[in-house]
Amino acid sequence: MKFLGIAATLLAISSCDAFAPSFNGVARTQALNAKSLEGWKVNGKVKPVNNFILIKKSDDEDQTETGILIANAAKVVKTEGLVVEVGPGKLHPDSGKPFPMPVEEGDSVIYGKYDGTELVIDGDTHSLIRDDDILVKFKGGPLSEANAEVVNENVLVLVETKEVESSGGLILGSGSGQKRPSTGVVVKLGPGRMVESGEFIPMNVKVGDQIKFMDFAGNEIKIGEKEYSVVKMPEILAKF
Repeated sequence: MKFLGIAATLLAISSCDAFAPSFNGVARTQALNAKSLEGWKVNGKVKPVNNFILIKKSDDEDQTETGILIANAAKVVKTEGLVVEVGPGKLHPDSGKPFPMPVEEGDSVIYGKYDGTELVIDGDTHSLIRDDDILVKFKGGPLSEANAEVVNENVLVLVETKEVESSGGLILGSGSGQKRPSTGVVVKLGPGRMVESGEFIPMNVKVGDQIKFMDFAGNEIKIGEKEYSVVKMPEILAKF
């Protein structure tokens, strides 16, 4: 009962055929028909509210090529899914202008390891995440640097990893207890942060810039054999 109550605050369950509301041009999304949610019978449509996004999580066996890196461990855990439904979005607290939702139905996303609320709909594992939880979105097959996109004021950085030789001559990689890299090259930029007027503040870096960002900032992801960090613009300290 307690969990269902939490899920109910993130979802609207309705027996009508209405679409999710639209605020001044925010895209409408058709809701997911469901028969059961967390073991409860549902006779209606499941719709995220506010800036929540309903995703269907990827199966474990698909989680090998890309993912969130767990510090000091060889295991790679990916929190990836397919966007099923998108909420109408949140409003700017001062102007009331709607923040545009950065994804649409059919997008694939990777989000933070500890983000989201899991729930089971019709026997399949889903997760409700906020738009701010999205690290990377992509379409058209497996994630690659070419099809990766970042959202909001996020920056995708190809980090500089260094191999360190131990006293015994063993070469230690970036996952061997060494300090997380905090420098790298900008490869993708989000649109920026929306202000009261509805306009976006231009990003202060561009693709190709080398940057230094705060130690332990951002989320590390792996695309193919390369390591990246997704950091927010305010976490970037310098460019060079």
